[in-house]
Amino acid sequence: MLNIEKTTEDGRACYMLEGRLDAVTSVEFEEDLAGVLPEIKELILDFEKVDYVSSAGLRVLLAAQKQMDGKEGSLKLLNVCDTIMDIMEVTGFDNIICIENGSKEECDCPEETEEAEEKADEKEEA
Repeated sequence: MLNIEKTTEDGRACYMLEGRLDAVTSVEFEEDLAGVLPEIKELILDFEKVDYVSSAGLRVLLAAQKQMDGKEGSLKLLNVCDTIMDIMEVTGFDNIICIENGSKEECDCPEETEEAEEKADEKEEA
């Protein structure tokens, strides 16, 4: 299951995802993106609560990146956990997609929880 929350404003879309981006859920996510991508220049995906990405999910990310590149837009992944970061590195997606474990202040997403901020601080110190 994948829960999707999004905000769009002024050519920017911010998605907060929760759950698994797999063969089943990637279809819904891809359809949602298809309705938004033509209208935006910046796409931010918060992966803080994503715990699994399959090859189908990677395909959706790659297609979104290509579409954003085609119109000189940008795609960023935020708050990627270590397990998914390992997948990104092994597949080379970390060289294709901008991945930042940064602040949600870059988009109109809800504020980070204290626990999430502590995790981000721990990752920076490591």
